[in-house]
Amino acid sequence: MTTDDDPGVEPPEVLIVLDALDVEAAADFWAEALRYRRVDRLDQYVVLVPARGNAGSVFLVQGVSEAKHTKNRMHLDVHVADPETEAERLVALGASRLGGNSLGDIEWITMADPEGNEFDIGKR
Repeated sequence: MTTDDDPGVEPPEVLIVLDALDVEAAADFWAEALRYRRVDRLDQYVVLVPARGNAGSVFLVQGVSEAKHTKNRMHLDVHVADPETEAERLVALGASRLGGNSLGDIEWITMADPEGNEFDIGKR
């Protein structure tokens, strides 16, 4: 059963949490990358939210003491009108381009943020 089947059940709110060694640098990168804004800092956490008037999940950058060692088990897919232009913009912000792939008509560019967390850029 989905929440569409039962209008009395509210779906959960989804927050995206990213571990980072350098919380400030990671928050700066992801705020620019997602065109989000910083709204709060509490201990090792920085809270990012969509620009006013835009929908989207809260993005929480969490400071941790250990570096990333293996491939992410979960990653973000960022869909935009022009993936190549977006990849260039994110590289200028400190991301790395890792490659690309496709599945049928779907194509994406695999990237890594400045701390090595993988994400994909696809076409909207």
